[in-house]
Amino acid sequence: MKKLVLIPAIFAMFLAVSCGPAGNTGAQKETTTAEDNEKSAEIVVSDDPSQQDVVQVAVGSSDHTTLVAAVKAAELVEPLQKSGPYTVFAPTNAAFDKLPAGTVDGLMKPDQKDVLADILEYHVSVGVFNEDMISDGQKIGQVNSQNITISKKDGKIKVNGTANIIGSIRASNGIIYVIDEVLLPPKN
Repeated sequence: MKKLVLIPAIFAMFLAVSCGPAGNTGAQKETTTAEDNEKSAEIVVSDDPSQQDVVQVAVGSSDHTTLVAAVKAAELVEPLQKSGPYTVFAPTNAAFDKLPAGTVDGLMKPDQKDVLADILEYHVSVGVFNEDMISDGQKIGQVNSQNITISKKDGKIKVNGTANIIGSIRASNGIIYVIDEVLLPPKN
């Protein structure tokens, strides 16, 4: 029975170590001695409460109030607070303001929840794509099963040829790229 308890602990330790400093998992390994391990046969992994997840980061940003309202309306808060990791392309309020008048209000209506969720899921990738991992012409699968295309030229990164990445923020469960356009999924 002790072997079964140890397997998840070893897996968690492997993830924490393999992510290293470049890939923060939000987990912190407590230090134990060999004698402690013999006594308890368990390694303890705990969340670091000082790290904010992607939703908490967005909630704390005055430039992302429209995005936060949309995530709430589409009932995507809980899924985005899970462990991830995620790469989130987060449009600013100004990006939403560029949409035709009435678009955001229309998408926030309960009968448009599925359409809104599809648009928001088009802004999220499973996995962390650090800037040094992104290449010109790269296609990245999004949560809504569609792909975005990255262009990278002279150190500037664009998504789908229009949205500029204007900043990045690390979160406990991924990375957020602040963008200046709303990404609209291609029509099927």
